[in-house]
Amino acid sequence: MPLAQSKVTAQGQTSVPLEVRRKLGIGPGSVLEWDEEGEKVVVRRAGRFSSEDVHRALFPRGTPMRRTLDQLRDGIRRSMRKKHARR
Repeated sequence: MPLAQSKVTAQGQTSVPLEVRRKLGIGPGSVLEWDEEGEKVVVRRAGRFSSEDVHRALFPRGTPMRRTLDQLRDGIRRSMRKKHARR
């Protein structure tokens, strides 16, 4: 079921329904991006990224190797010792 609907004018303009404006957090002057994803067109507020976009930017070679809690603690401990070592 669609979130909302709007009509396109003869000039190619449309209004963004209130529910969508609230959901996207947009108002006057906001910039929207239109992106094609297969058979769909996705509209999003410019400058907002999905968690998938952020994940791809942080880990371009795929998901990093999993670590145990002890490995994470050990890595933090070594990093803090190195950072705060007296010289």
